[in-house]
Amino acid sequence: MKFGVVVFPGSNCDRDMVHVLSNVMQQKVRTIWHKDETIGDLKTEDCIVLPGGFSYGDYLRTGAIARFSPVMNAVIDFANKGGKVIGICNGFQILCESHLLPGALLKNNNQKYVCKNVFLKCVSSNHFISNSIEKDRILKIPIAHGDGRYYTDEKTLMQLKENDQIIFKYCDENGSITETSNPNGSIANIAGICNEKRNVFGMMPHPERASEKAMGNCDGELLFSSILKEFQFA
Repeated sequence: MKFGVVVFPGSNCDRDMVHVLSNVMQQKVRTIWHKDETIGDLKTEDCIVLPGGFSYGDYLRTGAIARFSPVMNAVIDFANKGGKVIGICNGFQILCESHLLPGALLKNNNQKYVCKNVFLKCVSSNHFISNSIEKDRILKIPIAHGDGRYYTDEKTLMQLKENDQIIFKYCDENGSITETSNPNGSIANIAGICNEKRNVFGMMPHPERASEKAMGNCDGELLFSSILKEFQFA
């Protein structure tokens, strides 16, 4: 399987992602600069990853400028043709700004940058990012963001629920989905969602920072194993 990891000015999690995909998961990876002349040809990639960081310094609004990077025309076309795309943290913000995912990421409700381990509940195993994770399983995954409060209108929220598009929710270590277990004030404790066609996924937590024993946590590896499983049985 081959991944393409897009690098924007200000990306700072791209090398982490490349390391996990290539060295931990043993897959082929191509880094794609946001102005790379080869961006028009994504046919060789099975999955495109938009990593975390601070694209364009988070000026104007997180992900808003990166959405207009030349590479995004190719990414949007790739996704519209059914290609698998995932966005982590800043990548999630960019996917929402590009309208590949519904909703928006706003300032954390405490107006502070939050960096810590949190607990997630897998509320749907019906997705290429979660098919190796049993429903209701609790994962410990780190977050690192100041603009991670997922928000959408009530109509869209209802559609997300009805279409089984909510994949992960913030919870406590016992799996209870409560206001106190929500680190940023996201509506309905949402931590990760997919689009209606189920080929685009975004989440604020960083699974690449919890995917090997050296980091003291391997829960994030389950998400990458799910992607490989999807293509193994495709």
